[in-house]
Amino acid sequence: MGRAAAARRVAAAAALGGGGLTAAGASIYGLLRAEATFARRTIGEADGRVRDATGWYGRGRPGPALRLALLGDSSAAGYGVRTVEETPGAWLGSGVAERADRRVHLREYARVGAQSSDLDGQVTAALTASPDVAIVYIGANDVTHAVLPSASVRHLTAAVRRLTEAGTAVVVGTCPDLGTIQPLPPPLRQVARIWSRRLAAAQTIAVVEAGGRTVSLASILGPEFDAAPALLFGPDRFHPSARGYASMARVMLPSVLAALGFGETEEEAPRAGRGEAVLPIGYAAAKASGSPGTEIDGTEVGGATRGVGGRWVTLMRRRVLPTGTAEVPDEVDRAHDGDGPDDHSGDGPGDAGTPAEDSAGAPG
Repeated sequence: MGRAAAARRVAAAAALGGGGLTAAGASIYGLLRAEATFARRTIGEADGRVRDATGWYGRGRPGPALRLALLGDSSAAGYGVRTVEETPGAWLGSGVAERADRRVHLREYARVGAQSSDLDGQVTAALTASPDVAIVYIGANDVTHAVLPSASVRHLTAAVRRLTEAGTAVVVGTCPDLGTIQPLPPPLRQVARIWSRRLAAAQTIAVVEAGGRTVSLASILGPEFDAAPALLFGPDRFHPSARGYASMARVMLPSVLAALGFGETEEEAPRAGRGEAVLPIGYAAAKASGSPGTEIDGTEVGGATRGVGGRWVTLMRRRVLPTGTAEVPDEVDRAHDGDGPDDHSGDGPGDAGTPAEDSAGAPG
């Protein structure tokens, strides 16, 4: 089965509440479950190395503040880094503040070990703050725990729909390519690569149908990490290093800015010279799953959102912005001395940034 057809099958199964597995898929699923147990023991357990990036960014910049919510698993929380400015949240908050020239308040709801099924609680917490945009990294733990792809996608769809219906823009970093993670034994590494790319494509279809946009992380954790594991993998050889998290944030930042209305003007429409195009969603999702930094968002053709091949989408490869400097977040809005209408310093989530082991005790 081609990747586009497989992704559509998983997304359809998620929408209908079905399993979405062929006989061959079921055998792969069984193999993955068995070997994932061994892999989690090899990778190790969470040990609390998480820094909370919640706070204010963009010192001295004008308001009103842009509100960012960061949801997902340890790839969003920044598991393993030593300082808060090395976390994805700090990179994203600082980058949006610099490029938009606005104050930014970022709240972190991501949890170590989170799977797509955990997004419901994170969304409930995030919606109390009425964020302008929610940034989601999710999927790796679903793969290593052999969660049925249709179940994973169903939970993600519900989360994105709740956010978009509340008026929050959503940008999802889809499941990375897990085929280069060294502690995973063969044949699990090969299976994990196939499974993660298929999940990423299905996530793309589901997120766009629910009103969000996606950014493919693909080989950000694939060939690039495989070529320089000492620089881009952390000590456990499973989670990114500080430099790796920065690379992931840089790929996400242009799409986050576009979702907020601060995208580059020359990137408002697809450019054929960069391989960008308007495509049916299945083909675009399959193409994006193997190409890092590719953004997929819904569009119209001749006033119609759907064609013979399904939902129309734009496939964009936005310019990755130069790396600036990540700030240490302020606990209060210095522009208002902590008592202005934009101040939310005292009502953040009580467990944001706190490690949470899943049922198997593995980080992710």
